[in-house]
Order: sequence, then structure tokens, then C-alpha cells
Amino acid sequence: MRQLREWMFRPVNAASLAVFRVSFGLIMLWEVSRYFGKGWIEKNYVKPQWFFKYYGFEWVQPWSGDGMYWHFAVLGVLAALVTVGLFYRAAAIGLFLAFTYIFLIDQNQYKNHFYFASLLAFLLAMAPAHRGYSLDAWLWPRLREATVPNWSVWSIRAQFEVMLLYAGIVKVNADWLRLEPMRMWMAAQPDFPLIGAYFTETWVVALAAYGAIALHLIGAPLLLFRKTRAWVFVSYVFFHGMNAAFFEIGIFPWLTLFGTLIFFDPDWPHQVWRRLRGLPARVARAGVAPPVSRARFGVVAGFLALWFAAQVLVPLRHYAYPGDVAWNEEGHRFAWRMKLRQKRVTEAVFEITDPASNRRWQVDVTKYRMRMHPDMILQWAYKLEQLWRDLEGVEDPEVRARVMVSLNGRLPAPLIDPTRDLTRVERNLWHADWILPLEQPFLPHDQRPDWLPQ
Repeated sequence: MRQLREWMFRPVNAASLAVFRVSFGLIMLWEVSRYFGKGWIEKNYVKPQWFFKYYGFEWVQPWSGDGMYWHFAVLGVLAALVTVGLFYRAAAIGLFLAFTYIFLIDQNQYKNHFYFASLLAFLLAMAPAHRGYSLDAWLWPRLREATVPNWSVWSIRAQFEVMLLYAGIVKVNADWLRLEPMRMWMAAQPDFPLIGAYFTETWVVALAAYGAIALHLIGAPLLLFRKTRAWVFVSYVFFHGMNAAFFEIGIFPWLTLFGTLIFFDPDWPHQVWRRLRGLPARVARAGVAPPVSRARFGVVAGFLALWFAAQVLVPLRHYAYPGDVAWNEEGHRFAWRMKLRQKRVTEAVFEITDPASNRRWQVDVTKYRMRMHPDMILQWAYKLEQLWRDLEGVEDPEVRARVMVSLNGRLPAPLIDPTRDLTRVERNLWHADWILPLEQPFLPHDQRPDWLPQ
């Protein structure tokens, strides 16, 4: 325990953590500006009258009136305060709470990088990232220190390692190793600058698919070693640059790329500055951990142990469910299953029945995003039940769903048992037996019919 305590609280240069704080704050500020500039606040949070909810967070609702605009404005101010390190602790906690609130409003807006940003915001709120290179340190010299405890840097590193490793592990599956859906994605980009003409070549697709696995499963551990991290970083610059150009994934490439810098020596900004001035780099000596009470050590160590136990275990929960997680979505979220499968919905129709009169209605949702997620299909069935009670006067409506889905180029298959009345299904975290298993075999790309959605 003594060695662990000394390692956790050993002082290291504060520069690297400060650069991460500034980068994270600027990226969050940029994201807020995009929501204002592109009209996403109105589209996603003001106009909708109803939202899909994460299980257990049904109580989270958007502000009324202009409240969401004010909320995003406050979020931008908090991001700016974190960037410059002013009133840092309160601003960082506020940034975490304000951003997580937005994340929890609508399950239909789930994005892995939003989840990741929320986790990083929490860890930053716990870390003393304002000790150096901040307005707090300038205004209140008693806060100013050139070092931070080692755990504050390593907690960020560990969070990145978990995300990167799982992003590689989940790609070691049969479909990905057979080059799907990478082949479909690349074939849809023949006009990509310079290299798009080669995107239909099998060796190019294989290089992209297997290279993504290698960059995560091999590259992420190599970031921990001084001799290899620079080479990995260069490969990540290319990888994330391609991702930003190839996919519409917002801040994620930049968040990951700038975050990777924290794997370098804690004083790397100083080393870069010295080299730019033509001075030799200095190797920072390891500091000696100051006296730390057992209570403080226990709180920090206990929190980090519980936090990272959850980070490791939560992505594995899909193994508790039978079937293919890419198909049934059970355990898909919060597991770093990013850009992993291609689902195409060929039909998604709800049928509402009045058992008293045998009247029937149909609602086609084929064009809506929720159509491929069973949990959101169930929530929509509940909503239709309520609407038909209120608007049509049906006392006890029944709701069934006919949803046909193609996964990674397979022929479309039913996702939901069309005979089940979804209003009688309880929403919970257990396995849903009303989700049908995937029975369509994988089809090689040269055996797929022309009408199959790609």
C-alpha cells in the first residue's frame, strides 16, 4: 500500500494536464457553437414534444420555453471557464452536470463521443488541473503549483486506454473479419479525394478493417512506452484525420487525438518549447510524494478502483444476453461499439388494434432512426398506446410491430416478434424474448441481390 500511495501522489509536471484541460474546454466550446450554428438545439430539444429515455432516467426532461438555449449558453460559458482555468472546480463540476443532463434527455441522440466526453469531464472535475497555466493560479497564488499528483494524469490515460482497447476488441468478430461493413462503407465513397478509386479493392478494404484493429489493440498499449508512443501518435493523426473526413462523427476524432497527447511525459510542453528555442531537452526527475493521510489515500484509491472496475465491466454486459449484440442491441450502448455494424431497415410498421371493435390502424416509421433499436421500438409502442387512448378513445389498444432489418449485407429479417402485443411487455434490463434471434446467414458481397439496401 505504501508503494501504491507514493506512486499515486508522486508529483509530476502540471503542463500536460493543463494542455488537456485547455484542449477539452476548447473542443466542448466548439461543440456548443455548432449546436447554435446548425440549429440543433431547436431541432433536437425544442421542437420535439416527446423523447426516448434511458432506463431509469425517464424523469430527465428538457427545459421549457427558451430554457434549452440558455442551457447551452451556460454550457459554453462553463467550457470557456474550464479552458482558462477560472473558478475551475465549480466550472468543471458544472460542465459535467450540464453536459450529462443534455446527454440523458434523449436516448435517440446517443453518441459514443458524448458518453466519452461526459466521463472525461467528470475525471477533470476531480483532478487539480487548475494548479498551473490557469487564471485561478494567477489570481490566487496560493493555488499555484508546478506539479499535480500522478493519479490525476494516469486517470485520464486509463480512461483513454479502456476506450481504445474496447474499440479494438469489439471489432474482432466474424463480420468485421470478413470485411463487413467496412466494404460497404468504402464502396459508397468512390469520390473520396485521391484514393477513392481504390476503395473497392479487397486488399484496401482489408488494410482498413484489420488496420483499425491493430491501431487499437496494439497501438493503445504502445502508447504507454516512451520509445513507441510517438510512432503511435503519428499513426493516430492519420487514422483520426481519415475518420473525420470519411465519417460524420463530430468532435470524436479531435477529442481522441488531443487526448492522446497526455500519454507523453507530463512535461512534454516544456520539452517542445525548449526544442523550438534550440535548447536541449531536459529529463524531468521523479518527485517525492508528500505525506498523504490514510483517509485521503483511501478515498482517492477507492474511487478510482470503483470507477475503473465499472469502466471495464459495463462494456462486457452484453455477454449476459443471448444472441448477437449487433442485432438485438442488448448491451450495445456504453460499450465502445463504435462504427461497427451497418443496419438497413426495409420495413418498420406499427399496427394498433382495438380488440373491442377490431378496428386497425398502421403507423409507418421506416424513415425514423429509432426503428432499428428494440428498446426504443418498445417505448414508441407505449407512446402509441397512450395516443390511441387519448385521441381515438380506444380503451385498451394493442400495439404490434413489423420490423425488417438487414445487418451487414444480410437479407432482411424480422427484428421484433410481430405477434407480440408490446403494450403487455414490461421494460426492464433483462433479456427481451420478444426480440427475434438473427437467423439470416452472412452473404458474401458478390452474392447479394441488387435490390438489397447497401
